[in-house]
Amino acid sequence: MGKKYLLLWIEAPLQSWGCHSKFGPRDTCEFPTKSGIYGLFLCALGYQGAQTKLLERIADLPQTVLGFKNSSPIMKDFQMVGSGYDTSDKWESLNIPRKADGGLAVASAGYGGTKMTYRYYIQNGKFAVIQEMDDDLCSSISMALQNPVFDLYFGRKNCVPSDLIFRGVFEDFDSAYIKAMSIATEEKKIQLDFIVSETEHSPESLILNDVPVSFGENKQYRDRRVYIKRQNGEFTLINQDKQE
Repeated sequence: MGKKYLLLWIEAPLQSWGCHSKFGPRDTCEFPTKSGIYGLFLCALGYQGAQTKLLERIADLPQTVLGFKNSSPIMKDFQMVGSGYDTSDKWESLNIPRKADGGLAVASAGYGGTKMTYRYYIQNGKFAVIQEMDDDLCSSISMALQNPVFDLYFGRKNCVPSDLIFRGVFEDFDSAYIKAMSIATEEKKIQLDFIVSETEHSPESLILNDVPVSFGENKQYRDRRVYIKRQNGEFTLINQDKQE
């Protein structure tokens, strides 16, 4: 089965790509995560539930992220969840945060209460994602991204895309890379800042818990190592198919 390279353009006023936090403070990774991009694919396809077989098929396919220069700082947003609800209204009271066992998340005079949280967002982020994929699956996902079943967001529902996501399917990695750089330099007038790769080793690396094993109600993830190559304003063409 042949391989193709799917190119995505990820741009929005706000993006949030969580990879560690559960509730409480909700962090964001510096760049789109693998789980976030795969979740985007499933939304476009209209697939729901665990989807363990499909995720197993695509879990280890290489994904490369190109991050472009952005002067906007990470935004820290203070949020209060579960306050101000009328407990005498049975429907409104359903919005009060509860634990998995149905108990009140915050015990306050028997009425539950407010959960306070900080949520972090990338502001004005622009990224290109190059995803290696089997030919047949690449075709179906490409069509879905252009005609999605469910609305597409970048991490959370308030992170709405501000440009086209699907930017083509290519026969090799270098062709997809060149197209991404063309979008960045000719259309957006921006410079490459960093490259995140699973195969191109560099001194800076991270362990991310963002490879989805199961979605749905019981989400499960496993770790992967990524390598970050900072560009310092210089464009560098890397070869995704290079073997160390």
